[in-house]
Amino acid sequence: MKVFTREFTVTSRGRREVINITDYVEAAVRESGVRNGLVLVFLPHATAGLFANEDEPRIRKDYEGLFERLVPENGDYEHNKIDNNADAHLLASLFKQFFVLPIIDGRIVRGTWQEILLADFDGPRTRRVVVLVLGE
Repeated sequence: MKVFTREFTVTSRGRREVINITDYVEAAVRESGVRNGLVLVFLPHATAGLFANEDEPRIRKDYEGLFERLVPENGDYEHNKIDNNADAHLLASLFKQFFVLPIIDGRIVRGTWQEILLADFDGPRTRRVVVLVLGE
């Protein structure tokens, strides 16, 4: 079995931002040469998360509204007494910091409208993303 790793960074511009990382992950899979296997996308951060969904300007606004309804940015949080980013930690705990997708015939399997999205809840920051490709 072949194991291939690649890292890349993305930089958010706002406090809460959704960034499409699909192209980066697909490039890593192509570079790996793996035809059939799995790709693991890992985000080593406690104030950001990964999810797969449609990437369209109106739904991006809907994501922002959802984030605010779930965990308001200016809530009365204990963690804010030491670091003013409790909302970011709480949102990240509702998402995951990893995503696993199948690779078949050298391509990531995903739905027609599914993109791999990184949600930064504590930007602007530069986020490191680790991609691990396993297979043959």
